[in-house]
Amino acid sequence: MNPRISIVPAVCHGKPVIAGTRVLVSTILGALAGGDSVEMILEDYPNIAREDIGAALEFASALSDYQETGYESVA
Repeated sequence: MNPRISIVPAVCHGKPVIAGTRVLVSTILGALAGGDSVEMILEDYPNIAREDIGAALEFASALSDYQETGYESVA
């Protein structure tokens, strides 16, 4: 989806991480949901960039774009 996000089975059990790191996308999203600012996250994880946080948000947005399609009845 985004070159800044990596999903590799041998890294963090295949969970999405910031490419080149072991920082889980879910960790970044959880920090944001918990009220941490982007600046706070960048201080806590100096090996990631502001663009990585944006990539994590884009990744979550794409995954949450769920649409339910009804089944067609079969006669």
